Amino acid sequence: MKIDSLIEDIHTLVTEGVEETTPKFLEELGESIKNSIKRQMENRKQNTNLRMSNIGKPNRQLWYECNGTKGEPLLPDTRIKFMFGDLVEALMLYLVKEAGHEVTHEQHEVQIKGIKGHIDCKIDGKVVDVKSASAFAFQKFKNGTLPENDPFGYMAQISGYIHATEGSNEGGFLALNKQSGAITYMPVEDMDMVNIEKRVKEIKKVVKQKEIPGRCYEPVADGKSGNMKLGVNCSYCDFKWECWPKLRLFLYKDKPRYLTHVEREPKDTIPEVKHNEV
Repeated sequence: MKIDSLIEDIHTLVTEGVEETTPKFLEELGESIKNSIKRQMENRKQNTNLRMSNIGKPNRQLWYECNGTKGEPLLPDTRIKFMFGDLVEALMLYLVKEAGHEVTHEQHEVQIKGIKGHIDCKIDGKVVDVKSASAFAFQKFKNGTLPENDPFGYMAQISGYIHATEGSNEGGFLALNKQSGAITYMPVEDMDMVNIEKRVKEIKKVVKQKEIPGRCYEPVADGKSGNMKLGVNCSYCDFKWECWPKLRLFLYKDKPRYLTHVEREPKDTIPEVKHNEV
């Protein structure tokens, strides 16, 4: 089968079902879920090594990570969201297999110039990274606009995986909208691939320098309040308090909001969490 029919085949599978599920695929799903939980729950020690999964991160963030700067722990809600994402991604690969597509090289180790990582898998011979995404981020996968707005460095990550996987020159993202359940496959075009050899050379130089690189991103306006907040790319960074020591965190109903400048105080009903309480 070809990956071009992947989404249609998964839709057919979940709509019509099967006479009998494949025991081997169910066992692999269970093992994948177990390993995901272990990764999330065990060994919380900060990794100071460059890895394939983080080569797309901004230079300042990488500098902090690789030079042993202690990062801020994630909020419990955020960590649970990441765990949920891993479980969803494991389910996606089960559906791919049950739909009749070939899945190989699961968590296969690759490396470029000493930087190691693990690809999610190959589907029908193509390197695939599985992502669970917000409704907003999902549209970038669906419309193919991720290369134009890639705050988490996914394009560098997939470029590295494709470059480092022997016998591969094609790949893409299998993405799921966590809110709606919609799925899409976004192939990575050659023109959008990151020059990974150049990127690796750059970041190896950056993390060894004594000076901290400049801030990755500037704050964005928080509606019409006059307040300024961190964008989504900075909100999930472990080192946001290093960049913004006077940052203020407010727990809005939709999600946490990190304000760098407060022109108008949020309503009294919106709780503020002090830095030492995070």
